[in-house]
Amino acid sequence: MKTIYLAGGCFWGMQKFLDQFEGVKETEVGYANGPEKAPSYREVCDNSGHAETVRVAYDEAALSLPELLRFYFQVIDPVSVNRQGEDSGIQYRTGIYYTDADQLPEIETVYREIEAKEGRPLAVEVGPIENFFSAELYHQKYLDKNPGGYCHIPTRYFHLADKKE
Repeated sequence: MKTIYLAGGCFWGMQKFLDQFEGVKETEVGYANGPEKAPSYREVCDNSGHAETVRVAYDEAALSLPELLRFYFQVIDPVSVNRQGEDSGIQYRTGIYYTDADQLPEIETVYREIEAKEGRPLAVEVGPIENFFSAELYHQKYLDKNPGGYCHIPTRYFHLADKKE
């Protein structure tokens, strides 16, 4: 089992999107790579410096990190700074935060691939996870509990795994 942290705008949609893939064993939404104080959602919305992030535990035998990252890049605007969809602010920045330096070569390979496709520099941070604080319980699996909730990710992307069968 491996772990990666992905910031892709609103964490509700990113969690729902990632949960669909075989190999993703567990996800948790939270706040990452800001000050070392656990923030409240209100503090994050008031520019605490944390990014809305999803902790992803995955089985690399079933889903490689490059595959996971290619899925991630399907649902973000990788050149947008501090904005995804209608959501804007530092908490909506994009980022790939690794737990093990051994993950970095694969991250860099996919990053360069996407950058070449975009034809310009990406606005996606890449670095080690510095801290992660679990979000409040009501945020966990939010779109499962509130299917009509707002998300910048189009709902059709929540069913990509269904089409593989």
